This record gives sequence, C-alpha cells and structure tokens, in this order.
Amino acid sequence: MITLTKELKRALKCSQEDPVRLVDPETKAEYVVLPVETFELMRKGVYYDDGPLTEEEKNALLIEFGRRAGWDDPEMDVYNDLVSKEKL
Repeated sequence: MITLTKELKRALKCSQEDPVRLVDPETKAEYVVLPVETFELMRKGVYYDDGPLTEEEKNALLIEFGRRAGWDDPEMDVYNDLVSKEKL
C-alpha cells in the first residue's frame, strides 16, 4: 500500500468527496483516487450494471434517440398522417 503525500491529502480534503484525478507526467496516463467505500459500491454494481437492458430501459433509450433525431418535431407529424392513410 502507498502512503499519501501531503499534496494528495490536501487534494482529497479539497475535493469535497469528488474523485481526485491524477496524471502520470511520463506516460500521461490518468488515474482516479476515491474513497474505498465508493470503490466497493462500484465493484458490487451499485453504480454500474453491465447486465442486459430491461424492456423499460430499451424503450427509454429508443424514445430518447427518437427525440434526438427530431421525431418529436411538429413538422414530423405529417408522417403520422401518412401511416393513418395507408391503413385505410
């Protein structure tokens, strides 16, 4: 285990519970220092779930993607009319 330097202790204290970012000056690799309790919650999947999406999650994503694509624009209502006419 590595002991914290005074500089890192000061950064952790000022972070107000946000993760502290570190950079290796030689490799430019970035790291994050966070409390062990937060790390353990992340490992248990409290913050992240890599399991398959539920139907509700899939539907929410489809709705969001549609909005971003402009499907909620009032000018797109003409397509709703076309579908209705084709069914007749």
